[in-house]
Amino acid sequence: MLDRYSRDVVRRLWSDAHRYDIWLEIELAACRAMEARGRVPAGTTDTVTARACGRLDAPRILAIEATTRHDVIAFLTHVEEVAGEAARWLHYGMTSSDVLDAALAIQLRDAGHVILAGVDALRAALRRRAEEHRGTPVIGRSHGIHAEPTSLGLVFASFHAETGRARRRLVAAIDAISVGKIAGAVGTYGNGDPVVEAEALAAVGLRPETVATQVVARDRHAEYFGALALVGAAIERIALTIRHWQRTEVGEAEEAFGQGQKGSSAMPHKKNPILSENLCGLSRMLRSYAQAALEDVALWHERDISHSSVERMIGPDATTLCDFMLARATGLVDGLVVHPERCRENLERTRGLVFSEGVMLRLVEAGLPRQHAYELVQKSALRAHAGEGTLRALLAEDPEVTARLDARALDEVFDLQHHLRHTEVILARCFAEDAR
Repeated sequence: MLDRYSRDVVRRLWSDAHRYDIWLEIELAACRAMEARGRVPAGTTDTVTARACGRLDAPRILAIEATTRHDVIAFLTHVEEVAGEAARWLHYGMTSSDVLDAALAIQLRDAGHVILAGVDALRAALRRRAEEHRGTPVIGRSHGIHAEPTSLGLVFASFHAETGRARRRLVAAIDAISVGKIAGAVGTYGNGDPVVEAEALAAVGLRPETVATQVVARDRHAEYFGALALVGAAIERIALTIRHWQRTEVGEAEEAFGQGQKGSSAMPHKKNPILSENLCGLSRMLRSYAQAALEDVALWHERDISHSSVERMIGPDATTLCDFMLARATGLVDGLVVHPERCRENLERTRGLVFSEGVMLRLVEAGLPRQHAYELVQKSALRAHAGEGTLRALLAEDPEVTARLDARALDEVFDLQHHLRHTEVILARCFAEDAR
């Protein structure tokens, strides 16, 4: 199965060439705002735009940086090479972080929008499977042990609802990260102007940081990477469930197995849940990036540089990885092979034990104290567990039960559809969130 994801789109956002284009866009936006107030000679912005846009040479900038050991100075040096004397007005009253933080915000924002499209694709796949299997009974489990019946459609709906929450968190995080600052060395506009900042940032789709230091506050970035980690956690829950379903002893669903695919180099019979296992592993990596972003929040005074090396790694890595995981998870859900007959077989494996709560409640309704009703049902349940018969048959042999529940009442309790009667209400509530 081929993964369909936007790797090339996200990678391009983090390329050297694209980063330098964003830097130039920010510098020109600030220059134009200053030009409008007479701080920069008229015509400067248009001159630099005509001479530099589309003509930046990323390898040349990197070569200059090898000498300067400063990325923004290397960039500005190259812009002066291609744009000439007018470029001296770029970066006027600005510090490097004015450019770097605004550019990082744009990259994270744009990558976030690509990731949102991936979340939407996964949610569409989950909704389709939820609607397809709304009436497919399956055993619900707690602690890995059979609990009570549920609908396979409700399992998919639960994933759909969780990814919806992940989407809303990501939207909020994209908004939180969509800020910049052109406020100078310590955020006080010592050689700048808040009006220039607001106009320049608005031109690139950002707004000013509320109170900047030399940098934008890093709790914003931590929120963003935390939102990505929660997308990964939602994917992991899907993958972990599928891994359980595919276990030989369970067999309720399995990953699609392509023509010519091989499962093991030693055992020709193997069909392993490799995609799900892969996603569980990758989610650990995505969480680690969130931890690194949290470590970046506390910087010395108005700024140190300890966050920079971290962000150069986690920005491209986390966004590319999250996008990949979403595409892989979408393909996994779309191609999942469900075995309803095995779901039904597993439901019946415990000889009716999954209906024990209903019997207990009926006995309470009939006048027994709850604890006595519990013990009464448990006595027959343990015998059924030991293989002495079905729970329904053993209860029918207990005079203390039959004195309160006749055959019709027992039949009602052991009706599978009784447990699924609210499925449509739950699904409607789940999908109604999509309209909000």
